[in-house]
Amino acid sequence: MLHARLAAIDAEPVSRGEPWLVPLILAALLGGLALLALAFAELLVAVALGAAAVAAALLGWVRRRPADLSQAALAIAPDFALVAAGLNLCPDPVALTDSDGALLSLNRAYRDRFPDLPAPAHLGSGDEGLAALSDARLHALRDGESMAVDLSGDSGPLTVSVERVGQGRDLLLWRFPPSPRSPLDVLVARLTSAEGEVLGEAGVLAAAVDADGQVIAANPLFCRRAQAAAGPGVRMDSLLEGAGEGRVRLAAEGASGPMLRLLHIPVEPGSGEPAGLALLFATGETPGLAEPASLQALLDLLPLGLALVDRDGRFLTSNKAFRRAASLDEDKALPAFPSDLVVKEDKAAVADAVRRNSRGPAMSGDLAVRLPHQPGEPVALTIAGLRNLGEASVLLLLKDNSEEAKLKRQVAQATKMQAVGQLAGGVAHDFNNILTAIIGHCDLMLMRHTPGDSDYDDIQQIKSNSNRAAGLTRQLLAFSRQQTLRPQVLQLPDVVSEVSHLLKRLLGETVVLQVKHGRELGAVRADPGQLEQVIVNLAVNARDAMLGSGGGKLIIQTYAVRADQVAELGSDILPIADYTALSISDTGCGIPPSVLGKIFEPFFTTKEVGKGTGLGLSTVYGIVKQSGGFIFADSKVGEGTSFVIYLPVHQEERTVAVRAAAPAPKVEETWGTGVVLLVEDEAMVRTVAERALTRQGYTVLTAANGEEALEIVGRGEVIDLLITDVVMPIMDGPTMVREARLTRPELPILFMSGYAEEQLRRSIDFDNVAFLPKPFSVQQLSEAARRILAAR
Repeated sequence: MLHARLAAIDAEPVSRGEPWLVPLILAALLGGLALLALAFAELLVAVALGAAAVAAALLGWVRRRPADLSQAALAIAPDFALVAAGLNLCPDPVALTDSDGALLSLNRAYRDRFPDLPAPAHLGSGDEGLAALSDARLHALRDGESMAVDLSGDSGPLTVSVERVGQGRDLLLWRFPPSPRSPLDVLVARLTSAEGEVLGEAGVLAAAVDADGQVIAANPLFCRRAQAAAGPGVRMDSLLEGAGEGRVRLAAEGASGPMLRLLHIPVEPGSGEPAGLALLFATGETPGLAEPASLQALLDLLPLGLALVDRDGRFLTSNKAFRRAASLDEDKALPAFPSDLVVKEDKAAVADAVRRNSRGPAMSGDLAVRLPHQPGEPVALTIAGLRNLGEASVLLLLKDNSEEAKLKRQVAQATKMQAVGQLAGGVAHDFNNILTAIIGHCDLMLMRHTPGDSDYDDIQQIKSNSNRAAGLTRQLLAFSRQQTLRPQVLQLPDVVSEVSHLLKRLLGETVVLQVKHGRELGAVRADPGQLEQVIVNLAVNARDAMLGSGGGKLIIQTYAVRADQVAELGSDILPIADYTALSISDTGCGIPPSVLGKIFEPFFTTKEVGKGTGLGLSTVYGIVKQSGGFIFADSKVGEGTSFVIYLPVHQEERTVAVRAAAPAPKVEETWGTGVVLLVEDEAMVRTVAERALTRQGYTVLTAANGEEALEIVGRGEVIDLLITDVVMPIMDGPTMVREARLTRPELPILFMSGYAEEQLRRSIDFDNVAFLPKPFSVQQLSEAARRILAAR
């Protein structure tokens, strides 16, 4: 104890003065003087000096007491800056608190581990962790020190030691050493770090196995070759297969996999538990690159179909790509000779080519052959002679071109559809000119004949048949996606309701019509009349498909399809967006798979001659595509067919960007006045239109082309309305209108054409214009002219 006390004394600060010393010296001096005065018989002086000495002594005693107390307090108070510097010397988190656990000082490691700087007693997680830290504090105050291991803390498991310190033994020193780690945890950390990758680069498969034989960690090479990720339920014995003589194979690699040596290093030697490190590495006994197993593995990796043939023309081996291209099952043996792969007509050519390349000089060449599974699609078989490769003397190369052939067919079909569409549009345009003349002359003749005349019924029959022909041209334009649509924002259930009454009469009594509508359907933008035609065409086809079975059920459904549902479909054709779907299903005979891919082609029909034009479904397809939608067909023979139409939900535009005029009320009176310039290159159409307008009171100026029309405009004649065809030789209608508008910018224009307005929209995008599709009647032409002139 002496050396401790001496150290404490050395640590005490040196006093700068004793405040009690001067009063005591003064008391001693006064006492001495009092004695001298008493010796000289000066009693009164002696008493006064004695009293002063006593007072000085009392003053010295009083001043000595607070100095001692101040020194004691100085000795007890710690220097916390010095304490913190000392705590920083410890690598573990350390904190100094008072007896109640309030934080007084801490080191840098404590601040790094607990950034929020909570008091040590509050580091526990849950009631159990907080209670354990509180018990550790109480035990340290009572016994001087305590310890708690593997407590539950917010930052993970905690181990804490608490010690009572300080001169007054009323402070607590908290230390948080790292929790002791098991050897298995250390092994897991090593395998999942760079050390596991180093083992993999050396070709060593490493895995950590717990006491139950489960793989709890593994390096990337082990996971890749075993085709399994470490985790609960993955047992080491399920990943390995015994190969005899202490060697194993990975179950994922099968019997053809290389043999491996297994080395097990337990974490606790002598315990008998399987927990430890399993190392798998090559034994050096695997076949070399030139061995058959390795050569076959290399061939299977190639995307080209390769096969080796011996001198006798027999197959030696082939890779997976060759079997796939030749439509051979992988689990079946190869045919004996290459000629067995092709159709009968090509067998002799293949056998002769193989024989020449196996015995003659080394050479190569391509041979067009046909395979039995696709005799209509010739493929290229490359035959090359080999030398100095053992038994192999001929190399065969065969490429799986099924996808390429499919793409070629799709491109050819698209090209054909485009060509037929252009042809249909051109035929419809010319036919519309003829029908315009026929219908116009019929109207003019009907003006001179009244019901009851002998010719009235004949003229009416001609006009009726002309209107039927006009419907056929509309079908052609719908197929070629060139028809004139009048799109509106509408709800599909409304369209189905409008046409359902007609469907009940078309389907007959043997077919039951069932209509279902979904909820929260988005509005679509389409032509309601064309949508009705789509529904009627599909319903009539369904009725014909159910006639053979004596009737059935036709189900029409509308429902919403959200964008996330479209994404789940995984269709390469249907873009991800919100749609409103229309489904039309029947219980008819169904469509065979060989026919299903052709149903939308023009003029394709399975009906008897005279019972179908082959334009019904192609018209449906054209209307749907021109409306921005998609149509899909699904069918099973004997069960029925289902057509699903997806129309995109219309998004309301916030800005008005399209110039559109409200539909004018029906004009009952078609009589008018004014000068009309009529420009039409077809003489028969020009004649009908001129006579029709003249009969309605207009003064008509005619021109056969754009140049003549510009000459009339240039003469300065009064022109109230310009009616012109769009497509004309030499100078078309839009070009002529641009030139005429230079001198007469306010001149109203009425375009007429046998092509669709949408197809011509870019070329006729002018102000103050209207469009009249061909064929039109005399009444329609007169109403259009009257409407434009009335709006001036």
